[in-house]
Amino acid sequence: MKILLISPPWISVPPKGYGGIEWVVSLLSDELAKRGHDVTLFATGDSETKAKLKYAFEAGQTSKLGTLSATMYDSMQVSEAFKIADEFEIVHDNSGFLTVAFSHKVKRPILHTLHGPFTSDTKLFYAHFKDAVYYNAISEYQRNSLPILNYVDTIYNAIDVHNYPYSEEKEDYLIMVSRVCPIKGTHLAIRVAKELGERLILIGKVDLKDMDYFNEMVKPQVDGKQIVFTGEIDEDEKRRLLKHAKCFIFPIQWAEPFGLVMAEAMACGTPVVAIRNGASPEVVKDGKTGFIVDTIEEMVDAVKNIGRINPRACREHVLANFSPEVMADNYERNYRKILGDNDRYIRFAGTANSKSA
Repeated sequence: MKILLISPPWISVPPKGYGGIEWVVSLLSDELAKRGHDVTLFATGDSETKAKLKYAFEAGQTSKLGTLSATMYDSMQVSEAFKIADEFEIVHDNSGFLTVAFSHKVKRPILHTLHGPFTSDTKLFYAHFKDAVYYNAISEYQRNSLPILNYVDTIYNAIDVHNYPYSEEKEDYLIMVSRVCPIKGTHLAIRVAKELGERLILIGKVDLKDMDYFNEMVKPQVDGKQIVFTGEIDEDEKRRLLKHAKCFIFPIQWAEPFGLVMAEAMACGTPVVAIRNGASPEVVKDGKTGFIVDTIEEMVDAVKNIGRINPRACREHVLANFSPEVMADNYERNYRKILGDNDRYIRFAGTANSKSA
């Protein structure tokens, strides 16, 4: 198949630091290219990919996020991608709202993966465009939050599981990797560790808008001994610490539609204890790869029983559900389903290549 993958203009593919969508797009584009598909990735010029690379910007425009000019950069990215879109059999968009809003400008079918949460505003937007494109949800929780869309399937995100080190030998500390902010529950992770008398390593970035929270709720409790805060660290060091932790705690306080970091921990053989919120019950298999709890008190009790979880079961769960191979299998199936069912595609393409797709 001839496939165009569109990524946001903010961060390179793969990301050099923080970035969730970009990791997923990187794994998918590389895996599809390895399988012999003719894949073009529209991302940033500093991206690295096994696919062909096209771009509007030499580097990611992270500094424009959250500013009034962000929409202009997003518009430029999508506009440039649309100029070549009709050269492909299918367009797979991971960039956001503009591709959906202006999908009528493209003759080829578009699959739009929903990476973000549904809010009152985004529900209004997507409901307006419910049949404009094909949609893919990244969890059943996300899909059930707005079931009226033209969904093809639910396909879980993937991690590069084969590059995550696995170990059954654990050290005596808990770990949490996330942005430091109220909705991630960083202060609650500290509360759990202190109630248990356990050492906790916190890894993650602090955005400017969350600096007050960090200074008031987190920093005063960081002593460098029991409660350790590393800030952002390189990927190899993060994976090493995940591998040796005896438990990953995730007191998430919002309905996150997936949660890659839980899969990353389990890939290392590290069980997860997570609050029941959003997609966490889909990512973590309760009683098998960790525990899903409803309160912080239950989280404390679950950590006490973490020795009941087999690290090998954690790794196998990720291989079976969140590997690049599984994700690519599912997207290949959906591309073929879309191309087979789409009248607009048949009308404009109608080639032997499309029939063989």
